[in-house]
Amino acid sequence: MTARGPVQKKVKAGGILKRRGLVLLGVMSAPDHPGIASAIFEALGEAQLNAEFIVQCIDLNNDAHVLFCVVEENAEKASALLQPIARELRAKKITATHHVAAVSVFGPDFRELPGIAGLAFGALARAGINILAVSTSISTITCVIAEEQFDRALEALQGVFALP
Repeated sequence: MTARGPVQKKVKAGGILKRRGLVLLGVMSAPDHPGIASAIFEALGEAQLNAEFIVQCIDLNNDAHVLFCVVEENAEKASALLQPIARELRAKKITATHHVAAVSVFGPDFRELPGIAGLAFGALARAGINILAVSTSISTITCVIAEEQFDRALEALQGVFALP
């Protein structure tokens, strides 16, 4: 027993992927319709720019918000490329959050373990780390965070996941 409750057993994970030196770009509040993601990411691909993290959501006003990360050295080129696309999509704003990092916990058995996302998010919250964006799959949980919180995030995740 600890001051916060029972000691929890660490959950087995395959590892933690880490990426620093990123910029989180957003094409925000575009009226939702087919082709938003393709317009953005086909243009990035043609410009030889790689998006390392992608998430899209639709809000209650039926506006799409597309967020993705590029490496810092490609941020200016990607932002310039987004300007005409955002106008064409009638997006209200392009955002850029510099000095971010991505941390991903992965495990082949995550699909079989309810509560994995809550475990990761809880560990980060207890460490005082604000999550800027989240993307998940059946085997991976990726969080974009402020780069200054990178080391604390790794420590927090290592506290709840058993790593090889």
